[in-house]
Amino acid sequence: MVELDLQIKSIQDKLQLLVKQHQLLQKENGKLKKELEKASLLNTEKEQSLQTLQQQLDVLKLGSGNLDEAEKLALSKRIDAYLKEIDKCLALLNT
Repeated sequence: MVELDLQIKSIQDKLQLLVKQHQLLQKENGKLKKELEKASLLNTEKEQSLQTLQQQLDVLKLGSGNLDEAEKLALSKRIDAYLKEIDKCLALLNT
């Protein structure tokens, strides 16, 4: 009977330890999710800033008139992509 009580006590102790570890892992998981959310938001902001700077650079290059053929082609492709995106947005608004 004493041996059975010891085994039950040992199982209870191990179970309590697992519950504590689980709680710690849940806290850590929550913390990591918050950090990931912050990093994702910061990344999105940086991408938007980069895109804005790229657009400003394109305008400056276009204004200076010093574009070579490759730059003109790249700029034309980006303008086409912007126009397609605008067309998509307009189509969504009309539905």
